[in-house]
Amino acid sequence: MSRYLLGIDLGSSSVKASLVQADTGLQKASASYPETEMIINSPMAGWAEQDPEQWWHCAGQAIKSVLISAGSNGDDVLAIGIAYQMHGLVLVDKNQNVLRPSIIWCDSRAVGIGDEAFTQLGELYCLDRLLNSPGNFTASKLKWVKDNEPEVYDTIDKAMLPGDYLAMRLTGEVCTTVSGLSEGIMWDFQKSALAERLLNYYDVDQQKIATLAPTFSTQGQLSAVAASQLGLKPGIPVTYRAGDQPNNAFSLNTLNPGEIAATAGTSGVIYGIVDQPTADKLSRVNTFVHVNHANKHERYGVLLCINGTGIMNSWLRRLLSLSESFSYQQMNDLAKMAQVGSNGLRILPFGNGAERVLQNASVGASIHGLDLNRHEAAHICRAAQEGIVFALGYGFEIMNSLGIKSDVIRAGHANMFLSDLFCRTFVNTTNTRLELYNTDGAQGAARGAGVGIGYYKTFQEAFSNLKCINSYESEQDRNTLQESYQDWKNILNKQLNKSNNL
Repeated sequence: MSRYLLGIDLGSSSVKASLVQADTGLQKASASYPETEMIINSPMAGWAEQDPEQWWHCAGQAIKSVLISAGSNGDDVLAIGIAYQMHGLVLVDKNQNVLRPSIIWCDSRAVGIGDEAFTQLGELYCLDRLLNSPGNFTASKLKWVKDNEPEVYDTIDKAMLPGDYLAMRLTGEVCTTVSGLSEGIMWDFQKSALAERLLNYYDVDQQKIATLAPTFSTQGQLSAVAASQLGLKPGIPVTYRAGDQPNNAFSLNTLNPGEIAATAGTSGVIYGIVDQPTADKLSRVNTFVHVNHANKHERYGVLLCINGTGIMNSWLRRLLSLSESFSYQQMNDLAKMAQVGSNGLRILPFGNGAERVLQNASVGASIHGLDLNRHEAAHICRAAQEGIVFALGYGFEIMNSLGIKSDVIRAGHANMFLSDLFCRTFVNTTNTRLELYNTDGAQGAARGAGVGIGYYKTFQEAFSNLKCINSYESEQDRNTLQESYQDWKNILNKQLNKSNNL
């Protein structure tokens, strides 16, 4: 009988589940839910919220679907691993009831709180001890709740990240990881402890923060209630959890200094591994504890995030849709009909909240150089993909300035990396080799569960069947694209200057 590892990837667009055969390391089945993208609610400008109960419902549907696809009755699952959208805030009371919608990663309401903390606590403390400005990360979002919803704050038993909430629903246990606390800017890198000074400054009760568990460990066991709802057997251990970007790097076996991974889902990320704490003085890119960090084996991930990536493409698909069946593949086909540079059309994709890479500026998404006589849908589709890649390239230059460089970037063959045009634009902008692998975040979480339960004794064993299925090299004739990129950056700088002068 086959034995499986179950991986769950809680995204902001959908929840994906994968069953990986433990002995072969190969994916047996995968499913995601919902088929259309989950809604991000924005009750006020700059806000972004989702209902954690919706996550649980979607996770249940994805798990049931993947079990049916694999022909599994759920008794053959050895362990569960969780990947999740980073930087969100979920609040529960003593009965583990959710107190308000989750304030998710792209929510901008706490930017001012984090900026003031950076000023008051000082650059030396924030960059040396937190490696980041508190920005609009999880700790600052919790402070916003304390200041603006005191009746909610007073009822909080535990504040947690989205993956911690999902693990709580599975097991009834509330805990988090060092990597998770670091992504919430609640970890003191010098003391290797909770960031007491920041939390005291925010007047946040430290007892409300979830307790620690190792990234690869038994973090709880599937409860009878959850098992009944999901079609699994009680007692299955949850043995791995990580934010989606550390997990994406893990899923690509990106674990050592000098290795770089990328994703292009709702947001776009380039994530580089270093073995020394590294801070960008302007906090345009951010450093967190990586999944394989240990006291005598330090590993950190430097993360560049562009909020407006797949969501830009999603918005454009809805705008151009002539029927419900209008697909991303059709958009990719349209984009190929336009020439490199989109005939002078430029798109800034920054329409999904404050962008850290722009020092938390909210310049919005915008279209430039539109000529109603020359530009058609094909130009818009291509300009959107080019604009997303240019934004990633802009951030990659910042990473390069910090010494984070590589000739190779790894990505899963998923989301926008399914587009041949996107991949070619990516390598010609970043001047790197792009390697695409037969994996995704849910598969990575499943393999992480295998490491956490001890089924795989080494990381190498966990990734023995990871395969590069395609690669792209930077092309010699890239001058037209580079000219378009420079023009795009000039437009961005003008928008930033306008934003700063408001």
